[in-house]
Amino acid sequence: MEPLEEIQSHLSGPARAIVIASGDVDLRPSSGDNRIFILKIGEGSLAAGGRGGGFGERKVTAVLFFERKGGVWSKRFQAREGDAASYEVPYYVSRLPLTLADGSEAMGYGVVDAQLVNELERKAGTPSSA
Repeated sequence: MEPLEEIQSHLSGPARAIVIASGDVDLRPSSGDNRIFILKIGEGSLAAGGRGGGFGERKVTAVLFFERKGGVWSKRFQAREGDAASYEVPYYVSRLPLTLADGSEAMGYGVVDAQLVNELERKAGTPSSA
């Protein structure tokens, strides 16, 4: 699967995902460079309530990192099984507008925070190429 297809699959699929991006999430070909972490959230009995934004348990089950540079998306990191649990969802996550590659808009959960993306890159061992 191509990186752009994989990103869209995670953002529009049925599983809960948190987006942490360095810029507005715009997947159209005309958009600029960006760095996006996707944190997949476990679907458990506590996942529907108890916390702001509709997320309760907030257990991270997968972590993926994509970068768009020079108009090309690449997948730079995917946490090994078991390592994803060491990542935490930021407490300030809120509803986030997402623009998909075809120009359609969707609402997801996430945050635009370039400094947090830098921190996650260091944790993942993928120093910023920005």
